[in-house]
Amino acid sequence: MEWWQALTLGIVEGLTEYLPVSSTGHLILAQRALGLEEGPAANAYAICIQAGAILAVLGLYRGRVIQVLRGLLGREPAGLRLGLALLVAFLPAAIVGLLFDEKIEELLFGLKPIVAAWLVGGVAILAVAFFKRRSAGRGGVDLAELGLAGAFLIGLCQCLALWPGTSRSLVTIVGGLLVGLSMASAVEFSFLLGVITLLAATAYKSIDAGPAMIEHYGLGTILIGTLAAWFFAVISVRWMVRWLQGHGLALFGWYRVALALGVGAWIYMR
Repeated sequence: MEWWQALTLGIVEGLTEYLPVSSTGHLILAQRALGLEEGPAANAYAICIQAGAILAVLGLYRGRVIQVLRGLLGREPAGLRLGLALLVAFLPAAIVGLLFDEKIEELLFGLKPIVAAWLVGGVAILAVAFFKRRSAGRGGVDLAELGLAGAFLIGLCQCLALWPGTSRSLVTIVGGLLVGLSMASAVEFSFLLGVITLLAATAYKSIDAGPAMIEHYGLGTILIGTLAAWFFAVISVRWMVRWLQGHGLALFGWYRVALALGVGAWIYMR
């Protein structure tokens, strides 16, 4: 892998990780467009450079992170409740991912399944956007009011994101809205849950396929991709929060549908 290919993949990861458009799907598409071969090393690289996106959210939401850490140390009840909610939401996808990791890579890490996920997710976003317009006056509850049952339902939704192309951010934000959170609270919970989920996935892939990844690409390209992912994730998260406050999710739904149709046509015509 050349340095500019690593930089390109890092930019793609950073811009798409927390947007409801699927970073994994975009990275696999970018790898194919750049001529990088499929395999465990490529899949591991796409997941491990997520470390940059994790650092971005840890910096931007350091107040919440510190609150959770204080809660886990018994110093802040609200932080403890949020920490437990995040743990409960994390467990379903962690268990399903560990049980079916190899099968998921075998069956779903390809452009055709990803295109299908983009299309299904895009239609789902447009449906949710329509529902939110119909119920605009109802608002939603604050993150402090999220219970463990609601957190578990969000966690079940996150299991859908094991299908590349679905988008972890999409299903967790939608899950938050379905359990009654406000848009701002659903987005914040999705970002915080993403830190735990991405950290676990990165650690697992580093152990499982790290040596093959380093042998194929070298430490330098991994570092370039990770730093680029961090920088562009900061930009992406800040923009997304501002956008959702005034416009909602519909833009991402239309984008996913258009992308699915465009890439689907390209696959058909090859």
